[in-house]
Amino acid sequence: MRIRRKRHLEERLKTLGDILISADLDIKDVRKAVKDKKYFDFSNMFQNFRPVNLEIGCGKGGFITECAKRFPDENFLAVELLENIIVMAAERAKAEKLSNIKFFNCGADYLARYIAPGSLNKIFLNFSPPYSGLRYENRRLTKDSLICDYTEFLRDGGEVLQKTDDKDFFLYSIDGFRRHGFSVTDMTEYIKYNPNENIMTEYEKKFAERGISVFAFKAKKL
Repeated sequence: MRIRRKRHLEERLKTLGDILISADLDIKDVRKAVKDKKYFDFSNMFQNFRPVNLEIGCGKGGFITECAKRFPDENFLAVELLENIIVMAAERAKAEKLSNIKFFNCGADYLARYIAPGSLNKIFLNFSPPYSGLRYENRRLTKDSLICDYTEFLRDGGEVLQKTDDKDFFLYSIDGFRRHGFSVTDMTEYIKYNPNENIMTEYEKKFAERGISVFAFKAKKL
């Protein structure tokens, strides 16, 4: 489904320059782009040396904004491909005056250009599109090439935390992380939603209302 462009989008994006970063478009070919490194300096970006966590596919920002509020001693970088969507997430965080969160308008395949090895504490993958069928496997956020990137991004002992409502995608992702040497734990199918233990996404709240199962796991870099 095509998303209608937001009204006054360009003007809105300009007001978010202190919290929203856009990927360089100087090299279109992802294979060439990731070789031309432009690593973020997180200590400069956040003006501190606290741990940095990444969410890929932040949507409207409900999850990552709550994380930033709940964990003020950690930093959060939220990635979203669509300008139409990320503008709402960034506006939400800016309205709440959160200094430990930044937004990055970028595709996942280009992240290796910007994220330095060993610079992340956690990576969140919340309800990523499962792209069923082998024909669309290359679009999945847990395909082999991206898991290799996550391995590079994470410090030793760092974790990827994934949630999905698609069981096949859940099993596919677990298999992928195990093949790349991660320890996969806390695998669960749960319909118990405890807000004190689990920060919920917009999708997850809808699933909770309908009693739809959510599959989750942690993959730890050894």
